[in-house]
Amino acid sequence: MQPEERDLGLLWDMLDHAREVVSFVAARTFDDYIADVALRRAVERSVQIVGEAACRVSRQFCDAHPQIPWRAISAQRHILVHEYDQVQDDKIWRVATVYIPQLIELLTPLVPPAPPDPSAPG
Repeated sequence: MQPEERDLGLLWDMLDHAREVVSFVAARTFDDYIADVALRRAVERSVQIVGEAACRVSRQFCDAHPQIPWRAISAQRHILVHEYDQVQDDKIWRVATVYIPQLIELLTPLVPPAPPDPSAPG
């Protein structure tokens, strides 16, 4: 199933913010993560946005792509937003270093490449 325009935008948001997470934690260790509050907040925020976008993807598209763990992604967003006092750094680190890269692999074939930016220097 090809995504409709609204779903496509949400999938792009998921993919873009997932890639941000990967770039934030690249060449970092868990100890680096724990020691850097700005890094932790940046990762948490991007993971939250991935979850928010996932919550908004149409039920039809979600049902057509059960390989994506929609409920787990949404649940993680819920914890970050509503149960912030229960966020566990080791679990967010695992999300950032294991599950987000897996999500990128699952989303990439579903999202067409971005059109060239007409304002980019050529």
